[in-house]
Amino acid sequence: MAMKRRARWEIRAFFVAWLIFLFFRAKDPFSFLVLNTFLGAIPIEISFHLGSKHPRGWLFWPLVILWLLFYPNAPYLLTDLFHLSLLQPYAMSGLLRVTPHLWIYFTYMIISAISCSFLGFWSLNHVSQSITERLAKGNGIARLFIVLVLTFLTSVGLYIGRFLRIHTIYLFLNPEQFIRPLLAMWTPDMWIFVGLMTLIQLFCYWILYLIMNNRDVAD
Repeated sequence: MAMKRRARWEIRAFFVAWLIFLFFRAKDPFSFLVLNTFLGAIPIEISFHLGSKHPRGWLFWPLVILWLLFYPNAPYLLTDLFHLSLLQPYAMSGLLRVTPHLWIYFTYMIISAISCSFLGFWSLNHVSQSITERLAKGNGIARLFIVLVLTFLTSVGLYIGRFLRIHTIYLFLNPEQFIRPLLAMWTPDMWIFVGLMTLIQLFCYWILYLIMNNRDVAD
């Protein structure tokens, strides 16, 4: 489902304003939110330029590959929520602390995680639809297969980013440095992580798909 031009510009304006806000307000050890939110917004912007008919010719597939390289950065912010443990959220009593500083950073991380991940899931829906219409004339089974493949590859990307600490941008700057870690990462623990992340993403995608495609029209 294509997004209206006004909605696209609202999303762009939000990310610009939010990134500027985080640049001045997110301090160590949470300054990583600026870079991670920026990287999470990139695949969303790329998806705005992908459609079943545009761009025409050979440019469509390089943009799809570029989108796929950056797309794991969108749901990646969900895993950033573990960093809230740096704030020691639990008091000696075992209850959550009500310290404003804790909840301010909780708010920062939630806004970044929700905006990037769920707009990212929209981009997954949009890109998979565009690919299916080009390759299989909109066939539903083919689209499901494409979503499964893209989600699996995204989960592998999440593992690479979270545990090998390889950002997408590093793959462009110095890819030779990461060949050995990439070849050695295929362990049982890695497969469990990938399976769980694929399940989470498919569940979120399904919820978003239901919302977008099963809206009743008011009488």
